[in-house]
Amino acid sequence: MSMQRMVKIKMWSTNVRVLEDFASRLVDIAKKSGVKISGPIPLPTKKLTIRTLKLPHGEGKKKYEKWQMRVHKRLLYVAEDERVMKQLIRVRVPPEVWIEVEL
Repeated sequence: MSMQRMVKIKMWSTNVRVLEDFASRLVDIAKKSGVKISGPIPLPTKKLTIRTLKLPHGEGKKKYEKWQMRVHKRLLYVAEDERVMKQLIRVRVPPEVWIEVEL
């Protein structure tokens, strides 16, 4: 019994809709080719919060503003196949999505 090698594709973005759309395009390509696929697996969302002092505050009460950026992540495993990898490489990656591929 031989184990089929899997390619790990990690994607992350601050825009969850664009990330989901991109992940679904990758899944569609893999399903049409008939290779084994696992995912997209949602990973925990990282929340980056910054508190800034609202200006002008003068001598009265100090007021703060909160700014938050959320980084959404997805993990996708695709069976290693040359045809599928060539198709996945040709997919245009949106500017707000970052990807990392591990063989």
